Amino acid sequence: MHRIKILIAKPGLDGHDRGAKIVAKYLRDAGMEVIYTGLRQSPETIVNTAIQEDVSIIGLSILSGAHLQLCKKIIAVYKEKEIPPPPMFLGGIIPGEDLPELKKIGIRDVFPPGTPLESIAGKIREIVGP
Repeated sequence: MHRIKILIAKPGLDGHDRGAKIVAKYLRDAGMEVIYTGLRQSPETIVNTAIQEDVSIIGLSILSGAHLQLCKKIIAVYKEKEIPPPPMFLGGIIPGEDLPELKKIGIRDVFPPGTPLESIAGKIREIVGP
């Protein structure tokens, strides 16, 4: 079984990264290789880092309310580069009415605050596969 390599990214101007850091540490402790980009990353920087690091999956943490725009922009950057994006998931405060649109653009799952860390790790393993 290959080791899952995950990029945890904080796009946009959101300055709260405690949750992202907790998830990153848990996933690392669960045996995954984790790259954390830090705060206020542009969609271009996130995509370039993901490509350079050859990640299996991207986890985006967005609490600013700009999740639809930021996710669409990240997908658009991949399309501009003519590279298929890896699976992506989203963590943050996401209104239920936005979930269908997020799924439609390719976000595989959404984890709201309070999601058990074991559930996040399990879903990542399920998405990435053996």
